[in-house]
Amino acid sequence: MLNEYQRFIPFALCAGLAVLSLIGLIFSGWFWIPFAVFAILTAFGIYDVTQSSHAILRNYPVLGHMRFMFEGIRPEIRQYLIESDADEEPFSRDQRSLVYQRAKGVEDSRPFGSRRRVYDSGYEWLTHSAVPTRIDTHDFRVRVGGPDCRHPYDISLFNISAMSFGSLSANAILALNTGAKMGGFAHDTGEGSISRYHRQGGGDLIWELGSGYFGCRTAEGRFDPDKFAKQAADPQVKMIELKMSQGAKPGHGGMLPAAKISPEIAEARGIPEDQDCISPAAHPEFSTPLEMMEFIGRLRELSDGKPVGFKLCIGHRREFMCMVRAMLETGIVPDFIVVDGKEGGTGAAPVEFADHMGMPLVEGLTFVHNTLRGVGLRDRIKIGASGKLVSSFAILKMIALGADWANSARGFMFSIGCIQAQACHTNHCPVGVATQDPLRMRALDVTDKSQRVARFHANTLDAVKELTEAAGLGAPGEFLPHHLMIREGDRDMVTGAEIYPYMPEGFLLEEGEEDKFGYRMRWGRSSAKSFQPFDTETGRGP
Repeated sequence: MLNEYQRFIPFALCAGLAVLSLIGLIFSGWFWIPFAVFAILTAFGIYDVTQSSHAILRNYPVLGHMRFMFEGIRPEIRQYLIESDADEEPFSRDQRSLVYQRAKGVEDSRPFGSRRRVYDSGYEWLTHSAVPTRIDTHDFRVRVGGPDCRHPYDISLFNISAMSFGSLSANAILALNTGAKMGGFAHDTGEGSISRYHRQGGGDLIWELGSGYFGCRTAEGRFDPDKFAKQAADPQVKMIELKMSQGAKPGHGGMLPAAKISPEIAEARGIPEDQDCISPAAHPEFSTPLEMMEFIGRLRELSDGKPVGFKLCIGHRREFMCMVRAMLETGIVPDFIVVDGKEGGTGAAPVEFADHMGMPLVEGLTFVHNTLRGVGLRDRIKIGASGKLVSSFAILKMIALGADWANSARGFMFSIGCIQAQACHTNHCPVGVATQDPLRMRALDVTDKSQRVARFHANTLDAVKELTEAAGLGAPGEFLPHHLMIREGDRDMVTGAEIYPYMPEGFLLEEGEEDKFGYRMRWGRSSAKSFQPFDTETGRGP
């Protein structure tokens, strides 16, 4: 990848050669040919740096047209790509194309049927009805807020997942939040706290509170209740999300070197510019499940009763059950839980963590959903799902398996121009999404991209509506596991209810022998007093 101003060299060369060719006309009329060629390329370059629709062209004038040339011949080479690399790359490419089409408001229909290998093991589909329904709106809402919440929030079925200012550019944050305002949905701040660009956009915010307590921390990095209450009082803040772990690197802390801390980042996080910023792996304000619930109750009171919940990627399943035991013992119940799948992650993470640490979303979601059913709390706690969710099918699959709403980071990054260059950690993002370089982020036009964010959200939910109608249902929330079909082999198919069944309400609080999925065994080893296991054989434990 060309770095910094080197990426403008082709444009400069074209302009220089156009000038030289013009001078050459003095000596020979044949110079009109190279003059015409280079003058046209120079005109393209001038157009590229002044237009606002394509960030890649603003950052790579003239040279960037090669990408669109290859994109134009893609239909002819698609079949070869699918046959040569069917597992990963065509999937991500097709998903990115779907987002681009919906964000730009162009037709997303296609000829010649499915590009999926429908006879392969693992292929999934939704069942449809002979009597489709008709739904009047695609503005689906879920009310978040239990009996202890004084300001419940009607969250959209599809929202922007956590991405911090600092990992994303100022223009990216502003475009996302402005789009959220236009479309009436929520934008999770990520643990980098609320920046001036979040506020400028005016969209609804889910304020994520990580272990660094950015935006409400003391000089020593501990929680400051007064700063928290002041931030939480902002009417733009609709919910508070305590981050326990994230799918990209669960159980891993982080450090932002002082060299990367700009005045605006320092302002948003409440940190000094001349010191490395540490995000510890664990929260310093609590160390036991009981203390965690008490902290959640404290956040709810300090925020004057706004919905408070937590986000986690499931690791030790018993530890989540410890949290649930603490809910029962304290009576402090979070308003929501966001389950983050390990397959998600829009920024850089250690390779081993990204590949092999944490539970995928489907397994994590079904475990959280069934555990809450097992203790009778599912009706009080709403569940959000996050982890590589881009399409309307993916959203409905998660709802069928137990989620109330879905969050997407990757999809909304695509909508503002991300091309998955995988340069997020280098500060050299070619489209100005994941960079703090003012010149590179200038390529991302906020007015144009915010409209794409709003269109992507609206068109995706319109597709959710159409799928729901085709299934003969009255609302997306009516999808259940039996509406999902999965191919297991050449001639075998099963329903989602057979693989991901809903466990009976209250089953963990009742006596029983059958424990096919290991819920009772883990419940017996859990304790509200500690995250350490309780040994049922020796009686040792917290």
